[in-house]
Amino acid sequence: MKKRLQHLPAGLIAMAALLVVAVPVALWRDGASGASGAVAGIGLVTLSYTLSSLIIAWTDLKAHHLLMPVALGTYVVKFTIIGVAMWFVSGADWAGLPWMGALVIAAVIVWMGAHATWVWRAKIPYVEL
Repeated sequence: MKKRLQHLPAGLIAMAALLVVAVPVALWRDGASGASGAVAGIGLVTLSYTLSSLIIAWTDLKAHHLLMPVALGTYVVKFTIIGVAMWFVSGADWAGLPWMGALVIAAVIVWMGAHATWVWRAKIPYVEL
């Protein structure tokens, strides 16, 4: 399992860095509601990608033949949950919503950048020896 999750620390470190940068800016700009929106946006994306990675790694380990349907199903469920969460919060007239939306977008871009950087630098053999 550990071998299948080698990419995870790169994303988690990137999310921690984004949190350190974004939360003080949101706090300064819009107070506690802005900061909580920033934390919620980054947290939602971090939880989403981490759970996806764990589910996909477990499936690859236990039932490799189900990898594609489980990965695609996880993707659909993940974005459905994020969409429902954003829709639910949008009806609450919460002042942190703009920060949450912006940081969901930023966190996805940062996570994907961290993942791409990890893949670029990883020593991944074409075949297992």
